[in-house]
Amino acid sequence: MRRCVLTALLAFLFVWPAAAQEREQIVRIPGPGGANLIATVLRPPGETRQPLVVINHGSPADGSKRATMERPRYAALSSWFLERGYVVALPLRRGYGDSGGSWAEGYGTCNAPDYFRAGLQSADDIQATIDYMRGQPYVAADRTIVVGQSAGGWATIALSSRNPPGVSGLVNFAGGRGGHQKLPGGEIGNCTPTALVDAAAKYGATARVPMLWIYAENDSFFEPALAKRMVEAYDRAGGQATFKPLGAFGRDGHGLAGAANGAATWSPLIEGFLGRLN
Repeated sequence: MRRCVLTALLAFLFVWPAAAQEREQIVRIPGPGGANLIATVLRPPGETRQPLVVINHGSPADGSKRATMERPRYAALSSWFLERGYVVALPLRRGYGDSGGSWAEGYGTCNAPDYFRAGLQSADDIQATIDYMRGQPYVAADRTIVVGQSAGGWATIALSSRNPPGVSGLVNFAGGRGGHQKLPGGEIGNCTPTALVDAAAKYGATARVPMLWIYAENDSFFEPALAKRMVEAYDRAGGQATFKPLGAFGRDGHGLAGAANGAATWSPLIEGFLGRLN
């Protein structure tokens, strides 16, 4: 019994200091057009300059919920990067939650969506976050990774088309726009999926930074065949994406990036991707 208690105590003492030194703060980031973006910043232990990862949220299918969105956490993803020495920034883009301001990511009508422009608007907010964070004394300016989920994944694809300096790799979880919408026939589905494929090709035409695209088989927003069409169009145009289709995850694979139990699925993929960048 005494040995068990001692083992537990030693384990506690080993883990606690790292957890205690993790630092969280809320910052206001100057955004496009004078907007202020609210972001959560998590720092690993230590005072040396550390690499940066910017994790980007999705957008609710019901637009009325944008204004009440809470700051994203992506707890498993954030912890994974923190454990590997990354500073983690999780911004709220314009028009979401406490960031307020005018929502800039609208793509127009369901039958004629402009997904290309919408993605670039979102990418502007990611770039503003990167620029701000690189000015912090604890961030290594030339070692940045960008990760996004759903609309944030689409924003990450859009950002790749600009080959942002200092960004060595990007990860897209279930990226796209126009999912879970009421279609003209009354059914729920994706607005003009061919427009997503065309926009992906336009991004890929100028993108040269390595990307990892992750989609689950049971993604209710962007099904596997559509994801495959998008990445093929992106790569055919000149993009550098690695497509990793997965089996079914949970009740809806679209939520993989934010799931508490998702790390076992995506961790080997991201670990391998980052290893190939170095």
